[in-house]
Amino acid sequence: MSPATFPTDWSTALVLVAHPDDPEYGMAAAVARWTSEGKRVVYALATSGEVGIEGMPAETAGPLREGEQIASAAVVGVEEVEFWGFPDSQVVNSPELRAKVTEVIERVQPEIILCTYGGPGWGPDRPNQRDHIEFAAAVIDAYDELPGVTAQFFWNGPAPTHAVDVTGFTESAVESLACHRVYLEVLDPETPVIDQARAQVQWSTAPIDGFDAADASGFELIRPK
Repeated sequence: MSPATFPTDWSTALVLVAHPDDPEYGMAAAVARWTSEGKRVVYALATSGEVGIEGMPAETAGPLREGEQIASAAVVGVEEVEFWGFPDSQVVNSPELRAKVTEVIERVQPEIILCTYGGPGWGPDRPNQRDHIEFAAAVIDAYDELPGVTAQFFWNGPAPTHAVDVTGFTESAVESLACHRVYLEVLDPETPVIDQARAQVQWSTAPIDGFDAADASGFELIRPK
């Protein structure tokens, strides 16, 4: 079945992710389009990614990665970014995490919720991270326990039910991901940061079968169905 066009009749979206750089892997081009149309997008991150830079102490990496994320968000028009302080690489679907998800949804009052993909992987050679799986499970559980919630809830998984035409917004996504400069330099010191960012954005905004757009971001509707 061809993906439907992503809803447009909304004003506020809440992006819920586990780590800095998670919004940039598959969401940033769509976010850039939405903010250009005057929509409000809020980023909320469970951790500061403090153990994500090999060889760098957590107390140094955490603030650095927060700064990179704030700069990255600004490139695509997001001014509201918050970090919850849960421990990086130790995210679990706990009552504390679910309570925080609930608090943020109730405070922001989004019509659209976007979450880190929580399935096993994007393909045989692209397994998902445990933090992502646990975090997405917490978001689903919190959503299901919220009385009267009407926001549509999507994640950026490999089986999109909806798609956004992001033609003209991919370079903004590249620039946004490239803001995670130190993280990417350590992740792959042999490849220039801009080349890493462009390859990732090209992969995540490739044409989607059945959707008429040169560049597209896909999202899977999780709740309500």
